[in-house]
Amino acid sequence: MEAVNILKKQKLFFINHKGLNLERKTINSMVLIYCDNMHFNTKTLCNDCQELSNYALQRLMKCPFGENKPTCENCEIHCYKLDMRKKIKKVMKYSGPRMAYKHPILTILHLIRNMNLYAKTSKFNYSKGKN
Repeated sequence: MEAVNILKKQKLFFINHKGLNLERKTINSMVLIYCDNMHFNTKTLCNDCQELSNYALQRLMKCPFGENKPTCENCEIHCYKLDMRKKIKKVMKYSGPRMAYKHPILTILHLIRNMNLYAKTSKFNYSKGKN
């Protein structure tokens, strides 16, 4: 029963936060690619990968940057526990290059979002063309 309530909370949260919903889809896709190829699970996640995916979604829901969340590698705050950070890095390193083939639209949207966030936070002012 508790798991159902958590899933309902997550679904409602990501419906109301469209930018973070893209991050959720990206993380889930990356974990699924990794699990499918490394643990030979198709369409479902093994227990370890499911735990990692759930942890990543919890961290995403608690992100203090909200809709302006940078990519994890560019983030000032490392909110993952050390063991989970190692696992997600391994998943991202493996799945990242494969995302362009498996999920090209998600990959393009992720790259565009990163460029837009970088432009907003960069010291370089693109509109005026000078520092």
